[in-house]
Amino acid sequence: MTHLFLADTVTPSEQDFSREAGKETAMAKDILGEAGLHFDELNKLRVLDPEVTQQTIELKEECKDFVDKIGQFQKIVGGLIELVDQLAKEAENEKMKAIGARNLLKSIAKQREAQQQQLQALIAEKKMQLER
Repeated sequence: MTHLFLADTVTPSEQDFSREAGKETAMAKDILGEAGLHFDELNKLRVLDPEVTQQTIELKEECKDFVDKIGQFQKIVGGLIELVDQLAKEAENEKMKAIGARNLLKSIAKQREAQQQQLQALIAEKKMQLER
């Protein structure tokens, strides 16, 4: 058994009023929309269209993520640059050691050659002394 209460019944004039109010609200929103004014979900008046506002928020979040990723990338690249610089310094040190060793060997070879010439000159002098 269904009970009808007086408050549950809607008269035709109330329905008309409700429809008219809805039409007027829609017309007001259209007029404000043409002027660049919009209502948000809390019925606050906004200058930006709610869709544009949402896209702006999403873009802002994407930009923040991008900036964070760029920061991480810069840290990684900075570490890589430091590592490459360190390896370059080590390679330069080893190169200098190799050049020094090569120069030392050349110097020793020249000293031996000079010593050999001195000894040959001494031998030649002694031979001449023996011949006299």
